[in-house]
Amino acid sequence: MWELKDIVFNIGIFDVIDIAIVAYVFYKLYQLIKETRAEQLVRGIVILLLATKASEIMQLHVVNWILKNTMTVGMIALLIVFQPELRRVLEYLGRTKFIIKPAIEDTEKVDVVVEEVVQSMTSLARQKIGALLVFERETGINDIIQTGTMMDAKVTRQLLINIFIPNTPLHDGAAVIRGGKIMAAGCFLPLTENKFLNKELGTRHRAGLGISERSDCIALIVSEETGFISLAQNGKLYRDLSEESLRTFLLKGLRKEEESKGFFKKGGIFK
Repeated sequence: MWELKDIVFNIGIFDVIDIAIVAYVFYKLYQLIKETRAEQLVRGIVILLLATKASEIMQLHVVNWILKNTMTVGMIALLIVFQPELRRVLEYLGRTKFIIKPAIEDTEKVDVVVEEVVQSMTSLARQKIGALLVFERETGINDIIQTGTMMDAKVTRQLLINIFIPNTPLHDGAAVIRGGKIMAAGCFLPLTENKFLNKELGTRHRAGLGISERSDCIALIVSEETGFISLAQNGKLYRDLSEESLRTFLLKGLRKEEESKGFFKKGGIFK
């Protein structure tokens, strides 16, 4: 027979575990929706819930009835309007693994590939030649690869620069790197559905941001107007990266599946 203090102790431990699990889930969800359209959505839902409770306490029956029915019908509409964000959450859950799988298995190969990419992107940036490069990670983007010209080539700075030289057959689309190889070039990417982006951003930036919203890939964009190097990941856009920042971010993102939260002091989605 358990003593009373044992029962209280056991209940306390389970309560702590329960609270910790819920707190962790809410924290991860917040990370997924931070600085996206869904963040404003959550704020709006919280305000409606508070208003509904307040109307119930003050016995404002008509207002309470309207708010409750708005919430019921609104939830169905939100599932349709915010389908991309919901899909992103489900894809994140599907990618979650107990064993972390490197984006490129060979660590030395990662270093070589990253250096070739960094040198090619900085060279293109100096010449103000537009470029769009995508690193496939855990989520497969074979449907995107099939829209371009298959290459299956070794990653070299000379080849990457040549792909994006203006007036060449493949310069207009995106090049996709998978497992340390350039799988295809001239690929078509989906544009972002974010309506709050700065209107100065062109099609390349919107395409890079769009593919990052639909998968866990890393997209690099070189602006032909400014020569800035930008990086898109998880629906966020980081602009005007230095050579060293670009190198560090790629090494961090390609060696293993992990979020690079807080890596940049400035950045986030460019509104």
